[in-house]
Amino acid sequence: MATFIKLFVALCAIALLAATQPGASPEGRWLTEKKNGIVEIFRCSGGDALCGRLLWFRLKPGDANLDVNNPDSKQRNRPLCGLVFMTGFKPADPNNWEDGRVYNSDDGNTYHATMRLQPDGTLRLHGYIVVTLIGASEIWTRHTGPVPACPGR
Repeated sequence: MATFIKLFVALCAIALLAATQPGASPEGRWLTEKKNGIVEIFRCSGGDALCGRLLWFRLKPGDANLDVNNPDSKQRNRPLCGLVFMTGFKPADPNNWEDGRVYNSDDGNTYHATMRLQPDGTLRLHGYIVVTLIGASEIWTRHTGPVPACPGR
């Protein structure tokens, strides 16, 4: 009986410890939904917020590895590889981050965004204009392999 009580107490302690730990983190490398980009999510400098940079992307014929659609003409010659395009994602509750911003180099616009780690281990990124109902989502999967060289490098 004493062994059972010790085992029960140990299991309760493990369950309590697990319940008090924060949720998993989206930090790391992610393959985009269309498998045409690899993004690294990391802690922004100076806090709990998360940021993301483009590590690799598939270049379409005729495209350049430059931010040609940026509304600021001075930024149009900057390379897309290594570009920090996700900023300010703050933890909302376990597995959820909000108040983020995502820059879309395809149209030169910056959108509000949220991130959610799904139970299956994928990451749901939702970008929107003003309210979350007006937006779009992508589901990313963890990338564990090597990162190819950026196009044009």
